[in-house]
Amino acid sequence: MDYKVGLSAEARNDLRAAVRFIAMEGKSPDAALRLGNELLDAALSLALFPRRGAPVRRRPGMRKLSHRHWLVFYQVNEVTHWVEIVRIWDGRKDPEALRFT
Repeated sequence: MDYKVGLSAEARNDLRAAVRFIAMEGKSPDAALRLGNELLDAALSLALFPRRGAPVRRRPGMRKLSHRHWLVFYQVNEVTHWVEIVRIWDGRKDPEALRFT
């Protein structure tokens, strides 16, 4: 059975910020759009294989999926067949700055 996938408000903000940064700073709207679509596709692919990401140490129930240098953090609810994308994080950033609400 397929799972449903949703993005938390914070994950949506992360995705918007990443796309905006690349579009403005990198001056490449096409690359920004491509990255946004790739990250969204990676997140939505968890509907078929929700447990394929690696468990996150010291965060019970949290998993992460890598796409290039980006990390998609998510949680799986087996009862409701729901995958919640919690954060989308640039893996080049300081991991100490990553916060989960």
